[in-house]
Amino acid sequence: MYATLRYSVVDLKFVPWGKVSTFKAKPPAGTDLIGASSEGASLYELIREDIIEGRLAANERLVVADLARRHGTSTNPVREALQLLRGEGFVIFSPNRGARVRPIDQDFVRDIYEIGVLLEPALTRWFVNMATAEDIAELERIQGLIEENNFADQFRHSELDTAFHTVMYERHYNRHASELWWKHREVLRAVARRFNFTLARRAAVMSEHRELILLVKAGEAEKAAQLVARHVEGSGRHILEHMRARNAAQAG
Repeated sequence: MYATLRYSVVDLKFVPWGKVSTFKAKPPAGTDLIGASSEGASLYELIREDIIEGRLAANERLVVADLARRHGTSTNPVREALQLLRGEGFVIFSPNRGARVRPIDQDFVRDIYEIGVLLEPALTRWFVNMATAEDIAELERIQGLIEENNFADQFRHSELDTAFHTVMYERHYNRHASELWWKHREVLRAVARRFNFTLARRAAVMSEHRELILLVKAGEAEKAAQLVARHVEGSGRHILEHMRARNAAQAG
């Protein structure tokens, strides 16, 4: 049964220095935009990108009719898109106020990564106990691509890093858990895109991934879970430090 849910990244190739990758990691099976019309899914991508890039500001009202007019569509696909974005945490609905852009502030980021610190070790323990030689080979292959890229293309690094963790989490029997992981990761990735990786964080990501592969090979489920908890917390703290620095600079 699980084989039908395998995550495939066979099309991943190294992108030379200075080139921009167009590869996008896919969500675990069952967590994609099931039930959405093609137009609703397309609008979801467009509106989400506007939120990530700041073209739609924090707390800005999202009026269905205005968005439909802007994108040249009817109101139903817009409503679909807003509900999908609500599920990911980018949009919130308030009584008598409709939809608005959720402020992605430090408290929100902290809450999300702290949930990840609790959730991802549990997913990792299960994976280590179920991992096959094929799984390990896939982790090693993706890690090789991560190291070839070496943060030259940060978008590509983000997608490859997501693919690495998806190999571990995609087959978990608790689909709600893997879906929650994906949605929270997408929010954190959206925020992280605004900042560069520090040299210390780059070194930590590389060494932690390599160590994690060794622990999976050795069947050390508890040690792997502890490492993933440190890995997730390190990523969250890295984003928060950047956000604090940016806010301090803006405050003058």
